[in-house]
Amino acid sequence: MSEVLILGAGPAGAAVALGLRHLGHAVSVVSDWRRFAAVEGVSQRVLDGLRHAGLSHALACAAPPSQRQVDWNGARTAQNVEFLIDRPLFDQGLREDLRRAGVEVLEDRVLDVASNQQGHRVRLESGRSLSAAFLVEARGRQAPLHLKGHAGKARRGPETLSLLNRWQGAPGVLASAVESLPDGWAWMARLADGRCYWQLTLDVASSDLPAKERLLDYCRQRRGQSALAGAFFGAQGETELALHARSSTAILSLEACGDNWIRVGDAAMAVDPLSGNGIFQSLSSALQAPAVINTLLRAPQRAELAKRFHQRRVEQLFLRFARVGRDFYGEERQWPQRPFWQARRAWPDAEPSHAAADFAALRIERAPVLRDGLVDEAEVVISADQPLGIWHLQGLELAPWLRRLRSEPERQVLADLPAAQRRVFQGWLLAQGYRPQGQAAQD
Repeated sequence: MSEVLILGAGPAGAAVALGLRHLGHAVSVVSDWRRFAAVEGVSQRVLDGLRHAGLSHALACAAPPSQRQVDWNGARTAQNVEFLIDRPLFDQGLREDLRRAGVEVLEDRVLDVASNQQGHRVRLESGRSLSAAFLVEARGRQAPLHLKGHAGKARRGPETLSLLNRWQGAPGVLASAVESLPDGWAWMARLADGRCYWQLTLDVASSDLPAKERLLDYCRQRRGQSALAGAFFGAQGETELALHARSSTAILSLEACGDNWIRVGDAAMAVDPLSGNGIFQSLSSALQAPAVINTLLRAPQRAELAKRFHQRRVEQLFLRFARVGRDFYGEERQWPQRPFWQARRAWPDAEPSHAAADFAALRIERAPVLRDGLVDEAEVVISADQPLGIWHLQGLELAPWLRRLRSEPERQVLADLPAAQRRVFQGWLLAQGYRPQGQAAQD
């Protein structure tokens, strides 16, 4: 029996595997190869997340930064850059990172999972059967919700479908672009070797799509109607044209962790692809998971604390990314009454994606934190923009100093801090809307 079995070797599964290896756990991974070729555009912070997770070979697969055109709300800009990732090559890099860390990777397809309080049994397409004490579900957006013999619950955004076209064109300049359309939006990319990608994202409920065998012709027609796509890809021929349809509905698992299992990455929460944060949010939910799993295995008396930590973290990440996507949808005002835009500019709620600073509203509470590879509890500072709380600020435990500032003269509190930490603390206070006493007196 394996101690920990991870289903899926994407960025989330790989990050969890490496984190568990560093904590001394025996880990095995089961993953089938991706069944379609794709390319993704990511930001610099995704590359930073891969580096932080120790996924150096996957990181090396990112192409150099390229210009991204944006045609949104009737305006065209080309101010941003993104890094294009060839997913088959990236997946190979992830497996190489796992291999070098001593993680066993079984290339197989999971048929079913039977789970109980004693452990898990996984049946594979090859006929092999595996057992494990702890299971990590990291198979992405399409991972089954049910586990432990009952159906899981999820919060879903507006049902969304993406149609990915890929073909071979002539070599050209590395680039990407995105444009809004009356019934959705399209993202396109061109690699230097001439591989081309165009993805159309639509609303499931309001789209009148043809039969499956006519989808390629439908997509070709839609591309032909786009001036941006015509200029982006040019008049080159299309060979090896293929299509892959997939759900891109935002989905949040309302039960992301149990006593002997956990969901990470897109299996825990998957955001709308418009946010461009898919890999980043996968890593964000996965980097904390090794400490959660370590706690469940080695400090079971803290199990409820660990599960609460993971669930709250997943939910807050989901809402933050969902609200960012909502705001971007809200910037498109050309077709306000069209079903696609109507459904998305008000979801998931009306809360701001970034709350205004309010020093008076800061409060100190006990909450779950990560300490020495385990989930522990400590005093944190809660703000509107950080509802899970801040424990340390570049090595400075924040709550005790905030408490002192509220009961002692500011000069005395700051004098007790080393110079470097004093500057950090003062900068954070000002960002929270704090007005130094001297400035208040001058006013």
